[in-house]
Amino acid sequence: MRIALFPGSFDPFTKGHEDIVLRASKIFDEVVIGIGKNSQKKRFFPLDFMVEKIEHTFAENPKVKIHTFQGLTAAFAQEIKAKFLLRGLRNTTDYEYENSIAQVNRNIFDGLETVLLITSPEYAYISSTIVRDIYRYGQTVDKYVPYLLPSFQEFQEKYAEL
Repeated sequence: MRIALFPGSFDPFTKGHEDIVLRASKIFDEVVIGIGKNSQKKRFFPLDFMVEKIEHTFAENPKVKIHTFQGLTAAFAQEIKAKFLLRGLRNTTDYEYENSIAQVNRNIFDGLETVLLITSPEYAYISSTIVRDIYRYGQTVDKYVPYLLPSFQEFQEKYAEL
């Protein structure tokens, strides 16, 4: 079985991410969206909230699974028997970063291949950071994420720890 791991913080998961997963699901038998827990980084969107949104997004696609993990991506890939790491590229800056990470991951887990998919042009400008900033200032982000979000005020009231 050809399993690809698509790792990231997905804070939030964007339409660009969705595009990569949908295209990869035509190539691989299973695509695992691995949401990394980084104790050094404070999330904007709570992990459980994002898992729920991503699960809802792919509810009709049996090839897509969602897991959370902590630690090295390569170790998690080995744990779930993924032989491929899936990454999306928006620009040359992404390529430089992903190339370095791919080399390290392959060194840690021999046989782990990184597959880079070029982001579709209509999503190339979207980043999680930009979406968070737009949302934080009370603007709608519906055209950037594949699920509905409450207004920022409602979100703040529910998740007061922000």
